[in-house]
Amino acid sequence: MNKSYLIDTSIILDDIENLIYLSQGGENRLFVCDVTLYELNKKKDLNTEAGFFAREFFRNLTTAFNPQTMPTPLNEDKIHPMDFSYQNLLIPLLIIYRPSYKTKSLDYGLNDARITEIARDYQITLLTNDIALKVLALSSGIASQSLRRDQIENPNAIEFQTSFNIHKNAIKEDLEAKADFQALSNWSLIEINEQDNTENSLYFTGKKYYGFKRDKQFEMINFDEKLEEDKLYIKPINLEQKFLYALLTHPNNKITICSGATGSGKTLIALQAGIFLYKKGVVDGIVYLRNTITANDKEAELGYRKGDENQKLHYFMYPLFSVINFMITKMQKESLAKRIEYAGDANSIESKEATEYFLRKHNIEVMDIAHARGVSIAKKFVIFDEAQNASNATIKLIGTRIAEDSRIVFLGDPAQIDHPYLSKFRNGLVSLLNKAKSDDFLAGIRLKQTIRSEIAGWFEDNF
Repeated sequence: MNKSYLIDTSIILDDIENLIYLSQGGENRLFVCDVTLYELNKKKDLNTEAGFFAREFFRNLTTAFNPQTMPTPLNEDKIHPMDFSYQNLLIPLLIIYRPSYKTKSLDYGLNDARITEIARDYQITLLTNDIALKVLALSSGIASQSLRRDQIENPNAIEFQTSFNIHKNAIKEDLEAKADFQALSNWSLIEINEQDNTENSLYFTGKKYYGFKRDKQFEMINFDEKLEEDKLYIKPINLEQKFLYALLTHPNNKITICSGATGSGKTLIALQAGIFLYKKGVVDGIVYLRNTITANDKEAELGYRKGDENQKLHYFMYPLFSVINFMITKMQKESLAKRIEYAGDANSIESKEATEYFLRKHNIEVMDIAHARGVSIAKKFVIFDEAQNASNATIKLIGTRIAEDSRIVFLGDPAQIDHPYLSKFRNGLVSLLNKAKSDDFLAGIRLKQTIRSEIAGWFEDNF
């Protein structure tokens, strides 16, 4: 055996396929203690991704017919060889049952203390994505690691916009002849600074051109003409937002990944694009998905909030309702006809008259991620918000629900991680951004400009 790991609950709840990755075809020895089984048993009835993975774990456990060589149990411990059967693979597991732990009681962290007790006694590496448990183990002299699968070392280095200096005589031809241009992936964002020359020198004219690289060619875009023609409720106000809108409404682009801080306009531009596509008949409606994990909730559990399921879900849809209300307020101020059409109040948490009318008019629905499994989302514009709080397994779950005639945009801010097992280096959003950098099927963009109030800007700079 190359390595031996004691698998913490967090590894299984993060993604059940982690067991396949860790086993390395049976080369590594995987242990699971009874404490982890108890914790998984508590999770299996949850209508969340964590609940699904807990159920999948128990559903696919079988008694091992050819158990591997086992270590000698300590004291009164019992070790049971079992197989985890998944995707036509058998992953051997060794289940450690300890009838009596040395750690009898604690005010807090009893399960963590007992897991570290097993790791210490058997001298095996504790594998956990729970940072607190990892620190506890390391401070106790116990070998402990986190699973660094799909970690992106420097997500801030992922860039999609490239500038070129091109002479005005043959802009498209000269650009496409450049090796640096051809090395870019599809949907790369291109900015061209036009140059001209006198007899003795080369200079910039001040004129710029914008577009995408697509199918080895430069596709130029006139943002002003497009935005005027599309007649949006609220127009993009900077170059990044214009690029994002153009990506989302391009007839050949089906998947877009967009990162940006609060105030960069991600949700506003995505909703504008969805409304345009709905009005044009490209899609039949808009679906808004948002991870229901928050800074205060360890997991996405709606059950403890007041109201029915729809009311509970609306607490988490504040970004969508906020954008809708912003659009309604602006339209009401600018047009008497819009004041008549959008009569009544708008509200950011509970849908009021104007908000409810806006949702119905544009066929906008909100969906709980936990209910996405088993459905097919056809001919919709899907907005997946807070993707930085989604694991790769959640991204895969949603992506596999999207039908051929739909399109999807993933939005998020890698700096705002609320998921207990993810980090800014390892989450669904940065994984997608990293893939978009080299995969011609995905379009990616990072919004760096934020439109903040003076108050918000002060706190951003000083705290």
